[in-house]
Amino acid sequence: MAVLFSVIPLLLIALAVYGAVVVLRRSRQVSSAWSSGITAQARCVRSYTTTNRSGDSMVRTTLHHVYEFTTRDGRVIRFDETDGPSTRIEGDIVTVHYLPVRPELATAKVPAPGKLAASTGCALLFLTVFIAFAIFLIVVANSDSMR
Repeated sequence: MAVLFSVIPLLLIALAVYGAVVVLRRSRQVSSAWSSGITAQARCVRSYTTTNRSGDSMVRTTLHHVYEFTTRDGRVIRFDETDGPSTRIEGDIVTVHYLPVRPELATAKVPAPGKLAASTGCALLFLTVFIAFAIFLIVVANSDSMR
C-alpha cells in the first residue's frame, strides 16, 4: 500500500513538471513573437468553442480563433489560438506577431509582457505548490511505512 502512495504522487509530479514545461514554452514563444517586431495583418477565418467536462458539475469552455495571414516571404499561414477576446468574430482583421523562422507560432494577442509574466508566474506557483503537496504525501507514506 505504501508503494501506491509513492507511485501515484510521483506520477502527479511528472505531470506537473510537464505542465510547467508547456507553460514556460508557450510563454517564451509569445514573448519572442512580440519582441521580434515582425507583424502582419491577419483575418479571423473561424471562431469556435470546445467544452471539457470533469465530473458531473464542472464544465470548462475554451474559445478558439483561427487566423490566416501571409508572411513577408509570401507563405500563407493559418494558426489556432485559444482564449482570445469573445468579441472577435469571423472576418475581423487583427495584427499578429510572429518569428520569421516559425510563423506558425504566431500570436494575435496584444503585447502585454507584464500580464504574460504574471499569468506564467501564477501557473508556475500553482504547479510548485502541487509538487510540494505530492512530495509531502510521499514523505508521509514513507514515514508511516518505516514504523
